[in-house]
Amino acid sequence: MTRFSVARLRRLDFAEVAWRARGAGDVARGRITTAFAPPAWNRRHLAGALRADGQMAPIVRALGDQDWMGAHEALVAHFCAEPTRFVIAPSMRRALAADITTRFPSSVYDAAERADRMLAGRYDLLGYRDLRFDGQGWHRDEVHGKTAPMTFWSQVPYLEPSCGDHKIIWEINRHQHWLALGRAYWLTDDDRYRAECLTQLDSWLAANPPLMGVNWASMLELGLRTISWIWALNFFAVPGRSDSSPWLVDLLLGIDRQLTHIERHLSYYFSPNTHLLGEALALYIGGRALPQLRASARRQATGRRVLVQEITRQIMADGGHCERSAHYHRYTLDFYLLALAVARLTDDPIAGLFERACARLAEAARALADDTGRLPHIGDDDGGSLLPLTRRAPDDARDSLAIAATLTGRTELLIDGPQEELWWVLGDASFADAIARVERAPRAVAAASVALPATGYYISRRDGDHMILDAGPHGYMNAGHAHADALALTFTRRGTPLLIDTGTGCYTIDPQMRDRHRSTALHNTLALNARSQSVPRGPFHWQHTANGAIRRWHATQRFDYFVGTHDGYVPLVHARHVLMLHGDMLVVADCITHDSKAAKAAKASKEGTEGAENATVHWHLDPAWAVTLHEQGALLRSDTESVEVIVAGGTIEHFHGDEATGLGWHAPVYGYREATSALRISATGAVPFWVASVFGLDADNRVRNVTLEPLSGNGAAFQYAVTVGIDRAWSSDRLIVAEPLDGARHGVWQTSDLESDAAMLFTRAVDTEITSMALVEATTVHSDRHPRLERVYPSRIGDDYLTFDHARPGRQGAGTADEHRKGLECAESLDSLMVRQ
Repeated sequence: MTRFSVARLRRLDFAEVAWRARGAGDVARGRITTAFAPPAWNRRHLAGALRADGQMAPIVRALGDQDWMGAHEALVAHFCAEPTRFVIAPSMRRALAADITTRFPSSVYDAAERADRMLAGRYDLLGYRDLRFDGQGWHRDEVHGKTAPMTFWSQVPYLEPSCGDHKIIWEINRHQHWLALGRAYWLTDDDRYRAECLTQLDSWLAANPPLMGVNWASMLELGLRTISWIWALNFFAVPGRSDSSPWLVDLLLGIDRQLTHIERHLSYYFSPNTHLLGEALALYIGGRALPQLRASARRQATGRRVLVQEITRQIMADGGHCERSAHYHRYTLDFYLLALAVARLTDDPIAGLFERACARLAEAARALADDTGRLPHIGDDDGGSLLPLTRRAPDDARDSLAIAATLTGRTELLIDGPQEELWWVLGDASFADAIARVERAPRAVAAASVALPATGYYISRRDGDHMILDAGPHGYMNAGHAHADALALTFTRRGTPLLIDTGTGCYTIDPQMRDRHRSTALHNTLALNARSQSVPRGPFHWQHTANGAIRRWHATQRFDYFVGTHDGYVPLVHARHVLMLHGDMLVVADCITHDSKAAKAAKASKEGTEGAENATVHWHLDPAWAVTLHEQGALLRSDTESVEVIVAGGTIEHFHGDEATGLGWHAPVYGYREATSALRISATGAVPFWVASVFGLDADNRVRNVTLEPLSGNGAAFQYAVTVGIDRAWSSDRLIVAEPLDGARHGVWQTSDLESDAAMLFTRAVDTEITSMALVEATTVHSDRHPRLERVYPSRIGDDYLTFDHARPGRQGAGTADEHRKGLECAESLDSLMVRQ
């Protein structure tokens, strides 16, 4: 036994040891059994899996007599007459199809066109388009031409590239395309779509005997597949229909066997994240929707228990998901939404708890989504979805938010009104009143800027602009789905993505691509000395991680201000200051400094830092933007907008689809990459030094030049201080930042015309007259040259914004008193936030 395994064993508690021992025993027995008796499906085993009482008794007898078609026909009749226990039921077919085609007339054409391509063997999987699949190659990665071995499930090396990309294999084996075939069958009444699904069921069972092969290796994949099979049961069970095979016998047998496997190998310790949630969801839904199975009571109890326990483990206090991935946050929301819908339909008292979890997750998802419903690609994005009924992009969360709005009654979650998926999930008559309320609700105005402090996201939004700043922990447990993106930001300009996360690309098939897309250089943040903040170790682990920390967050009507740091380069520190003047300008000022202990030592010895450090700031652009590079920066143009970016403290370069550096690429969905533009700003200096990027959002007042000037203190102990001068078409703007040493009082700094103890102060001058001023954490502002700026606050304020009449100096703009009060409230909120952290 290796030193690592011995150390790991010492950390195990009794529960984990017992669980691993039971699992190892089950695996050992399975390997021995399959070695002597090749596994196969046996329809007689369904008799033992069904309850032997009530309406099931004659079906069990028919199975015992090997009357497969008699048992099948009785099962179809039974399920068609049963009360609704799943989100769709055979009895809903005609009414629901008519309702959807009336509300969404194009759905019929869309569903048929997509299903017809599947009949022709053409599939879109993840980011791969027009893949050929003949309904037979269930173990094959058609993209890379590799096949996983047919061996006992625990011995399949599915993470090895020799098996191909397991994500591609598993995506088709989730059978979620059966939902698309079912949608087309209900909306068009074309029997070909039903026949294709039943043919694939027969093919899959023949190719995947119990416990053999890659499709038994992941409990999450079994869980998602069983949920798809429950959809299929309700889509394709037709009363009085003469079928040529007892497919419902086979399907129920397959569901029971897969749920048994999940029960025995739940991911309590292997992947206790969304894997565990998806597995618990399958047990809960299988147990609630299929009480005909003997083990359903136990399964639904296990699934409910895990789902309840994971609410406090995986959902943060602010509603964000612990893995710090927008995609996996959306997965978690969808899992709990489906659990809530089934709980309501089956009168489970746990529905109230699920509703509260859904509300928190949905509110965080609405904050993370821009005003078009698009989620950023923060963290991993595996391209999958729980409910791929339509051809919705994986980052389009409008359907999830519409379902959440209906189930929780929070209509402010809606974007663009109810979506088609809402009726597929909540088409039962019991949800009719809730849907009607959502349809009548006025469209909500987008939420204002907000913080998700537990998760570590700070969201600035106004009038279609949407920016997310990341200052939280690296990830959850082994951080398998995290990226090296501390202090990165994404930015959507009036509904058009501008600064984007470059996505995931792949997981295991190309280790170099995997690590590149997770690296700091492929995120909108700063890399020091060509190093990534966090360093990966394999596709889902890290040998070194960087955690972000918030220093300041102020959200006001006129501006938002953010200061964050991370510990990825200790003893050096990257501090990022971001000022968003809504609709006007975005300023990002990055400082490389020593940590507070080193800074205090340097100040005490009165010695400057020696040597030079190299920093690179990257800005990754959405393909919608064209780039024209010039000496001071670049002009960015989309079809409807233009943004000027001017830099100071470094030199700027433009990359587009560059293979040598890996810059100028992004993966909008797993498995697909396309060329785009990336800007790299390179700077070298002695610590502390600054790099500033200014994005001009007002085309009438374009940014012409940006300068960096040192800031002096009146005997004050600053960790760093700087003035960012911004020359614009009709104004002269200035951002002053002064960060005191940790534990030190705010000191007083001086410029040629100002003296203050503000941590941040912004001024705008027109014709040498200052017309507006914003400040953060200050008690005083003094200026002999500009008397109108004179301020003495009774205590340190959180923030303030002042405007002045250019013709009559000294007059404050309307609303200043209200904004001042809001600043005081913000200061109190910030104090509470800092105490919690």
